[in-house]
Amino acid sequence: MFYPDAPDVLKHDVQGYLNAPNVTATSVPKAIIAPHAGYRYSGATAGKIYARLKPARDIITRVILMGPCHRVAVRGLALSGADGFETPLGRVPVDKDAENLIRDMPGVTAFPATHAQEHSLEVHLPFLQELLTDFKVVPIVVGEASPADVAAVLQKLWGGPETLIVISSDLSHFLDYDGARAIDARTADAITSFAPDKIERNGACGRFPVSGLLHLAKQRGMRVETVDMCNSGDTAGSKDKVVGYGAWAFYETAEDAEISEIPSEDFEAATKRLLQTHGEALLQIADASIRTGLKTGQMLKQIKGVPNALSEDGAAFVTLKTASGQLRGCIGSAQAHRPLAVDVAENAYKAAFKDPRFPPVTADEYDTLKLSISVLSPQTPMQITDEADLLRQLRPGVDGLVISDGNRRALFLPSVWAQLPTPDAFLGQLKRKAGMATNHWSDTFQASRFIAEEIHAA
Repeated sequence: MFYPDAPDVLKHDVQGYLNAPNVTATSVPKAIIAPHAGYRYSGATAGKIYARLKPARDIITRVILMGPCHRVAVRGLALSGADGFETPLGRVPVDKDAENLIRDMPGVTAFPATHAQEHSLEVHLPFLQELLTDFKVVPIVVGEASPADVAAVLQKLWGGPETLIVISSDLSHFLDYDGARAIDARTADAITSFAPDKIERNGACGRFPVSGLLHLAKQRGMRVETVDMCNSGDTAGSKDKVVGYGAWAFYETAEDAEISEIPSEDFEAATKRLLQTHGEALLQIADASIRTGLKTGQMLKQIKGVPNALSEDGAAFVTLKTASGQLRGCIGSAQAHRPLAVDVAENAYKAAFKDPRFPPVTADEYDTLKLSISVLSPQTPMQITDEADLLRQLRPGVDGLVISDGNRRALFLPSVWAQLPTPDAFLGQLKRKAGMATNHWSDTFQASRFIAEEIHAA
């Protein structure tokens, strides 16, 4: 009803919206508001906001998708009960672990009936499927719910850069062209001023999930940008009764970054104790996940007997090298957003089978590879005045580094110092990894550092 059912035609249409002239990818938003009408009406607006995600196609692995109910009413927030959602482009798995985190929260229920014929969530999936390399979705239909309840669920699922929040909403419905433009302008003002109470009843069909995002975004000090606004009278319909569409991008500010107040020395000591006690268990989890992938083609689903210490959120990179020391795969999480044991299991699987730089590891080959795990500290933004200042602050052999400028971003683990022992070489190669020139510098260049503790399989 909302887009072509032929996969080739659908892919062509979605790519057309994503690659239209004047559609640019700048900074990657943490959350977006996007419309959900038929593609010939709102596809161009959706394309403009989804294009902002292109730089994060290999980073985003979980999408929290909230939208209103149009057919079967529900009070509160409804989970689907499904294991996956099908579109002509394939199957999108539901993140059951994420659902379990919120299942018992106020206002959250499982109500498959409200999902069965609901289009407000499903029409976003082809855009996500064309954009992202590998992701799971947490689909939530939102009926009448308080902004605080919606915000609490979003906060629980917030995660790091691997998690995207998509709020699905059209604007005014079935007003004349001028009347729609007037109320849509007021809704846009409410969104950009983080004022959910100013959204009128006919201002947005998704006003409940939108209000929850605004409530939380204001608390977190986020920045919002209006990407596009129009209505069906501007695209493919008449002007006597129109539906309004808008797209907004929400960005985390430096002040909102989750920075640990624990000094590096404390993290180093605590992590050394963790790995001394539970490092072998982490290595066994990584090994089991890869061996499960070799046998079944899927990641390890259940991790039994996990110590409490490994159930706490943690960030880890899993690295595979050949016997001669050549890199064979490396995937990880830059920031903690899930239990450390789960993070290691998933990153081990991806390092072996999903690293885009290498073909999947084979069973015969795996027994010859060397496995290591690095557990990362929280990132600390660096206060820098220029490149020379950054180079002076770097601690060779100690600091991991994350750099970013606009839509370019890259990370090196501290272990990379072994191959690039000087700050000049380390930073220069990291710039190349991010797609920058080695002499690149700008006023918007940012850097954060972290430390890591590493453990190797015997």
